[in-house]
Amino acid sequence: MMFSVKLQKAGNMHGFTLLELLVVMVIIGLLAAYVGPKYFSQVGKSEIKMAQAQIDALEKALHQYRLDVGSYPATEQGLTALVNRPSNEPRWQGPYLSKLPPADPWGRPYVYKYPGERAEFDLLSYGKDGQPGGDGEAADITNW
Repeated sequence: MMFSVKLQKAGNMHGFTLLELLVVMVIIGLLAAYVGPKYFSQVGKSEIKMAQAQIDALEKALHQYRLDVGSYPATEQGLTALVNRPSNEPRWQGPYLSKLPPADPWGRPYVYKYPGERAEFDLLSYGKDGQPGGDGEAADITNW
């Protein structure tokens, strides 16, 4: 009877074999390969949506500026005119934004032109690649 007790105690040792660990690693790798691209494509879509939302908010602030001053800020004044009073604007009632305009989701400033080429003013981000034109995540995000 004592002999069987010793065998039970020796058989209770638990652990993973190298083969079991390799199988788990392969399964985790397959899951990462399947989920990873789907996750990163969602990140790109969210950056585009964030840029569209920021352009929309900047556009609303620019419209409010025009209502107060009578025209949009000049290209040289840029979007900082929404936060800091331009020296030649006595009717300025701002600030129209609580802080300086944010950079686009890729870290570059938004492009502002007044008068615009496509609309009354042009407000855009060149997208992920930072170059005019492009497709997909590299496409320009604009206010027109």
